[in-house]
Amino acid sequence: MAPSTNRSRYVWMIVVGLMGLLSLAEAGCLKAGKCCKGRDSTCVSQGWRMDRTHGTCYCDQLCQSAMDCCYDYPQACPALACVVGEWSHWSGCANQCTPTYRVRRRDVLQEAENGGEPCPHLEEKAGCLEYFTHQGIECGHLHVPAFITTFEYNKARRKRALSPDWASHTEDPGYCVEFKIESLSPACLTEDRPHARWMLYLREGYTVCVACQHPAMHIRSHRCYGDGSDANENQILHWQAVGNARCYGSWRKVRQADKCSCPMVHSFIFT
Repeated sequence: MAPSTNRSRYVWMIVVGLMGLLSLAEAGCLKAGKCCKGRDSTCVSQGWRMDRTHGTCYCDQLCQSAMDCCYDYPQACPALACVVGEWSHWSGCANQCTPTYRVRRRDVLQEAENGGEPCPHLEEKAGCLEYFTHQGIECGHLHVPAFITTFEYNKARRKRALSPDWASHTEDPGYCVEFKIESLSPACLTEDRPHARWMLYLREGYTVCVACQHPAMHIRSHRCYGDGSDANENQILHWQAVGNARCYGSWRKVRQADKCSCPMVHSFIFT
């Protein structure tokens, strides 16, 4: 065979090889037009993989954890983070006349796809206490300790006439009581739920302010249970955080005032 003929054949083989490499380089999820959810053994293509090996590669959602994605999977199947809506308004208390919880929820607007950031929690519960039955009967006398919660709860508390005896024009603006915390349970210091982090600001030796406002007030006495109004000087009183039955302690009443001077983080309300 003539040298020119052999040279031509060799060049042709190189060209064919380069074309093959180009074809392989172009193979992948984009060329196959595939992007599948979950683990799908049929969602495959041929080409380079993300681990730099060549052969069968995958375009399904779990290929990243299996380390067998096609090289262009991130472009063909971009990660989409979960998107959630705004929190709903807090619900009313689940039950009346006993420390219980209220709920707020949010909806998923966009599910996470292709390894995107998963959805955060969609429901939160927080403590609350209603002092009247659905029939308007006062029932707060069943509880002796002072039940307290974050001052933020007062913004969401439903403003409604709980009894014909309490008309809006007679609503008392309330008062504030300062207490010095003497003791508290360890559970208060380990609370990390977002809606209950206010308990972390309860500390031994700290002075805290607790507001007494409608509708936590007793209709006739216009006082809140556990405010220490009948306590002797230096008498130890007891409190409990609504929303965590294991967070409780004792305090001494310092003074009562129309307005207290505590920072917001150390301000709470009777519930």
